[in-house]
Amino acid sequence: MSDSLPTLPGADLASHMASVATAGLRDVADRLHTALQEVWPHDALVIFTKECTGRPRKKAGDPLITGGVTISELDALRDGASPGLWTGQAVLGGLTRPVALLGAGTGALLVLCGPRDPVVADGPAHTRALWDVAAACIAHLVAEARPDYLRESRAATQERLEVTAELTDRHSTDLESLLAVLRGRNLDDATARARAIDLAADALIRTRTGGDLVVSIAEEPVVTAFERLRSDLSPLSRYQSLQIQFVEPPSDGRALPGEVAHAARAIVRSTVLLMREQEEVTRVRVQWNCDGTNLLVSVRDDGPGRLNRELPAVRQLVARAASLGGLLDLEAIDNWGSRVEVRLPLDASQPLEQLPGSWGLRPREIEVLRLLTAGQRNRQIAARMGISENTVKFHTSRIYRKLGVTSRAAAATVAAEAGLR
Repeated sequence: MSDSLPTLPGADLASHMASVATAGLRDVADRLHTALQEVWPHDALVIFTKECTGRPRKKAGDPLITGGVTISELDALRDGASPGLWTGQAVLGGLTRPVALLGAGTGALLVLCGPRDPVVADGPAHTRALWDVAAACIAHLVAEARPDYLRESRAATQERLEVTAELTDRHSTDLESLLAVLRGRNLDDATARARAIDLAADALIRTRTGGDLVVSIAEEPVVTAFERLRSDLSPLSRYQSLQIQFVEPPSDGRALPGEVAHAARAIVRSTVLLMREQEEVTRVRVQWNCDGTNLLVSVRDDGPGRLNRELPAVRQLVARAASLGGLLDLEAIDNWGSRVEVRLPLDASQPLEQLPGSWGLRPREIEVLRLLTAGQRNRQIAARMGISENTVKFHTSRIYRKLGVTSRAAAATVAAEAGLR
């Protein structure tokens, strides 16, 4: 690199870092791309991180390049990348192109496609600094599991559909190649069979690898998710006088969608910190369970029982659960302790208004039915909706009549069968 290249002023680097550090998940790639153009010009930029389950690819730059980048290509690049900066030729967007790769301690990968000569003497070092900020920012936003991120992550099924489409296309190509060999007349039977076996074996390996990749992006084993939570909370019990008891979920429990795992950890972390702020709390019990349909989270303390739903921190927890169609219930008893119970559905539910046969329910009746289906009692529904128990009874009677049932259990069954969670 020429010594005559200028050095990026410290103020400019600080400005770029501030821009990247304050980015959201939707615009972090664009901001990083803009900042790096003044340091290390390139045609396109791609970020790949399995932590962000909704959209593991974040792209900026030339759409003719970014539009063709596949998850499988990025996964192969990350597996083959060295720990530091790597430059060379690699397949990206279906073509072999010059690239520069940078990993991160979070496991994320940065790909610069078509990198040109740095325009500042310490371009690679500045690139590393900006990328470290971006990677840390992404990891923080995912771990924080804000309601807007959780809603977007659950709704962003297109990314997973694209991965499935990639695998389908590849599988179709493999089958066509296999059929071409079997139908060919230029090979004898033994040669054709040997070649067909080789093609089928390679295709099977690629299909299984691709399937594992889709699952690893979309889901997290429930035991693994719980171990990460235990690791997150270990400093509280290690360096402070707070005993945290963990009740692990069944080892054979259903894997959690990524956004559910992120939300559950964030809710538990925030709940434990909130409980710790009360006087006289010495013990917190954290339990996860899975009934096959929902992740069930319970957090209890032995404190004075003074938590309430009106606290801003508690409202934030309720919003996190609600963003995934879940429910959070808080019960606090003076001098006995506080209990937070959370139910997070593992599958995205279809809004009742969009389901066939919504029975002409009004919005308030739909919400009552949704809470009733989740197992909430009249008192809990009244507290959640800010209405009286008599009003809840009035709504449930109208719901029974419209659904043609005579009991809570029957109403919940009808709603659940229709897809309401």
